[in-house]
Amino acid sequence: MILPRLFLFALLVLPVSAAAHEFWIEPERYQVDAGERLQAKFKNGQLFRGSTLSFFDRSSARFDMITQDGVSPITPRAGDSPALDIPAPEKDGLTVVVHETTPAFVTYREWEKFLAFAEHKDFASAEADHIAAGWPQEMFRERYTRHAKALFAVGDGMGTDRAAGLKTEFVALTNPYDRDFDNVMRVSVLLDGTPRPDAQVEVFDRAPDDTVTVTLYRTDASGEAQIPVTPGHEYLFDAVVLQKSPDTGDKPDLPILWETFWAALTFEVPQ
Repeated sequence: MILPRLFLFALLVLPVSAAAHEFWIEPERYQVDAGERLQAKFKNGQLFRGSTLSFFDRSSARFDMITQDGVSPITPRAGDSPALDIPAPEKDGLTVVVHETTPAFVTYREWEKFLAFAEHKDFASAEADHIAAGWPQEMFRERYTRHAKALFAVGDGMGTDRAAGLKTEFVALTNPYDRDFDNVMRVSVLLDGTPRPDAQVEVFDRAPDDTVTVTLYRTDASGEAQIPVTPGHEYLFDAVVLQKSPDTGDKPDLPILWETFWAALTFEVPQ
């Protein structure tokens, strides 16, 4: 395991306009009994705190519930908040909810904001690649999509996560609800189904008193990370991919130069 480094101070002093905003699925309760309701909000913000987003078809590319028995589509009504409010499976086990968004865009009007984002998310070559391509250093766009998973325990919560076929995703290699869980969360980070070695994983740890600690980890050569976790705490794992855009779009004065894919995983460690 590559040792983590504390990132809370650096994130707190970063200007809000330059710091990236995470997107995640935030359950009302991570552990429910069979036949109760699974409820969760779409959240967007920083430091594991943010605004609640309603569900809209135009911004949703995929919304599914995955159990040990298969995959079921989730079909909220436009404007629903919480976005997830469905009956829990009647059968005990690990239940995974996944959501992928349609593309959205951010415009960089200042070069420094792009550089701050690239540094925060560990895109070491972004500045040099951008300059080498001869691209403008202001008034350009980035296309981005979100790829979120949340782990629920229904009843005993036993079972295993698996790749869901998201563009990028975390796969939980250990189950935090398993009775034999050893308080080390092992995850794989995938892009197009392939492990990402040496990828940054940003870990947001929310304690019962609502304080949040942020640490950075890296995946190993196999694209896996081992992250110590604490009973009674809630977690958001975040990993981002930056790539050159395959097209510049239809606005010559605001070309799409980059695209990002954001993977998120939320879960809770039982007491």
